[in-house]
Amino acid sequence: MKSWIFLGVAIVAEVVATSGLKASEGFTRLWPSLLVIAGYAIAFYFLSLTLKEIPVGLAYAIWAGLGIVLVAFIGWLVYGQTLDAASIIGMGLIISGVVVINVFSKTTLH
Repeated sequence: MKSWIFLGVAIVAEVVATSGLKASEGFTRLWPSLLVIAGYAIAFYFLSLTLKEIPVGLAYAIWAGLGIVLVAFIGWLVYGQTLDAASIIGMGLIISGVVVINVFSKTTLH
């Protein structure tokens, strides 16, 4: 169970860092740039802890899938970026894939 919590922390930290990239304006603004650096450091540290128990392919699939959806949502919410029907359907398929992996895969730790 602890590995799943670590993966969740890694995903949230990566989403915060990635979302902060826009605010850093190409690393020309100090505080957003520090947020990006700290976020990625935390994300990769917790991902490394995750990989002690969860297979790398599985962990990365969940990390990438949920990261894509969360960053797109933050882009919409914070930065006013648009999401068309195709992007929403695509993200729904990504979420479905993560659910299928977690519910039906024999490689997961339940």
